[in-house]
Amino acid sequence: MEHIVFEVGLALALIALAGFLSVKLKFSIVPFYILVGMVVGPHAPDIGLFDLRFIQSAPLIEFMGRVGVLFLLFYLGLEFSVGRLIKAGRSIAVGGTIYIVINFTLGLLFGWVAGFPLKEILIIAGITTISSSAIVAKVLVDLKRTANRETEMILGIIMFEDIFLAVYISIVSGLVLSGATSLMGILSSALIALGYMLLLIIVGRKLVPFLNRALNIKSNEVFMITVLAALFLIAGFSETIHVAEAIGALLVGLILAETQHMKRIEHMILPFRDFFGAMFFFSFGLTIDPLSLGGAVWLSIGAVIVTIIGNVAAGMLAGKSAGLNAKASTNIGLTIVSRGEFSIIMANLGKAGALMEILQPFAALYVLILAILGPLLTKESKKIYGLLSKILPIDKAVPAKQTENNTNT
Repeated sequence: MEHIVFEVGLALALIALAGFLSVKLKFSIVPFYILVGMVVGPHAPDIGLFDLRFIQSAPLIEFMGRVGVLFLLFYLGLEFSVGRLIKAGRSIAVGGTIYIVINFTLGLLFGWVAGFPLKEILIIAGITTISSSAIVAKVLVDLKRTANRETEMILGIIMFEDIFLAVYISIVSGLVLSGATSLMGILSSALIALGYMLLLIIVGRKLVPFLNRALNIKSNEVFMITVLAALFLIAGFSETIHVAEAIGALLVGLILAETQHMKRIEHMILPFRDFFGAMFFFSFGLTIDPLSLGGAVWLSIGAVIVTIIGNVAAGMLAGKSAGLNAKASTNIGLTIVSRGEFSIIMANLGKAGALMEILQPFAALYVLILAILGPLLTKESKKIYGLLSKILPIDKAVPAKQTENNTNT
């Protein structure tokens, strides 16, 4: 244990190096964090003082990664409030539903065709359905597409995915973590999870006036500790009733987003999200032995192909429902094809439930491929649209009056 601080410092140095490389190459940082974790770990050589196996510090790094999940979802909850869902509008609800239904159905079918048991199929469907909010947001900013007409739909779908994720993880965690096997057991676990989530949201919204007064704390130190206490207590309690602690964190964020202190909390949490979030992706990489990925290669490639096809189809239909032209609709599907933190969270849920070990390397490869392909496909969306328009009659899929609407690419 005498070298644990040095090992953590070494881990942070590797994470920083991965960050420098991603900035230098102008690419998403998520795959770099995972890759550097995969390069080292228990399978790496022991180079004297520089023990790249991270044996002593592994439990601490794993815990910091676990905390990273809480901060990632807590921050997302702050960015998205229940009130915003109500104001989102019909087009976003329709587009989000189209996107979820298509991709979730394809995920279920893919897991079934691949021959997995029911619980594994549910985890695979979760892995392949949800986009990476972090990667999508970064791509939109980097490519200067925030003012594009289709960007509102893209952000709306991401918001819709967050709600689906909250409900889905609640249901699946009740099934996977509780060990329920009978139909009544599954339904009971799901109802408890959903009931707890709805109760927390309803009570939390009723307590907003009280929270506004209670959090009116001048001392930044006391304010921060109070918010973190609420986050860890509710997330931890959620785990005790077989609701994923990450969902508890998301719910706390959703509730606090309704208060007048949201901006102050968001500013305070940002460094925690970035630091512990980086540890989360790195710790996930540590659990993956590159030599064990061979068995998941074809499974991951197959899932990537299914996801790209599903995203393009969902983007076309979602765009059509909002009256967007074919080019903008193609941009929707290609922009949100990246997968990242949520897919890894689903894989970790499978690991916590002692499901098949292939889920971890499958998720790692799947996320890596799409985290790399996603930004590239988005950047080249104009060329891809031109190619698709020659092969498929996609321009006819939208009303003629909309085909003249131009979007920046």
